Amino acid sequence: MPCTRPYPEIDPSGRTSGKQSVPVQFQIVIFAVIAAVVLFQLYNVLGKKVGRQPTDEPQEPLPAPAAANPGADPAARAPSPLDAATLAAAAGLKARDPAFDPERFLEGARQAYETIVRGYASGDQATLRPLLAEPVMKSFEAGIAAREARGEAEQVEFLHPPRADLESTSVVGETAVAKVRFLSELRSRLTPAQGEERIEERRTAEHWTFQRTLGAADPNWVLARVEAASA
Repeated sequence: MPCTRPYPEIDPSGRTSGKQSVPVQFQIVIFAVIAAVVLFQLYNVLGKKVGRQPTDEPQEPLPAPAAANPGADPAARAPSPLDAATLAAAAGLKARDPAFDPERFLEGARQAYETIVRGYASGDQATLRPLLAEPVMKSFEAGIAAREARGEAEQVEFLHPPRADLESTSVVGETAVAKVRFLSELRSRLTPAQGEERIEERRTAEHWTFQRTLGAADPNWVLARVEAASA
């Protein structure tokens, strides 16, 4: 009974008898082509959007900026962050000057406070002069001159941003008056003519009264009075 060989018989010449097998390199090329075709078909299916995508949802338009919507109610667009006490304190001036903005005023007053405190400590009279009423300027000049006569130098830094609260506003004749309570924590470096530098940290509470003339070409406020306040 003839037996069946599991592999082709190889003759001495190196050729196989029976059906010849496909070379290994050619098999690899065939498999590579088949794999490429399968991957291409998968890409055609998976690479496309199927159904509704999140980005296909209609987008709700953003609200127009306030400047582009002049018909909107300003109070409805931007509610005031100021408390009732501040708004009540501003009422005296807003009755005469409806354009008075207490929030903007307090921010400017806080900046002026820091500038004046540093300017007085360093003796910078050129910076102080446009920010002070004449009586206050004369008082500051006297204090600066006395310190220089003693041969002292001073530097001041704020440990935290000062707090500013609007206490009251009024109009006297044509002069607008605004009283602000400042609470601050300072570090003072005092260098005497002789001896070692002294460093002092202190907490201050003061009432500063600012004023300006209504309808004047210069809208800036000046410091008219400084008084001690309870901490």
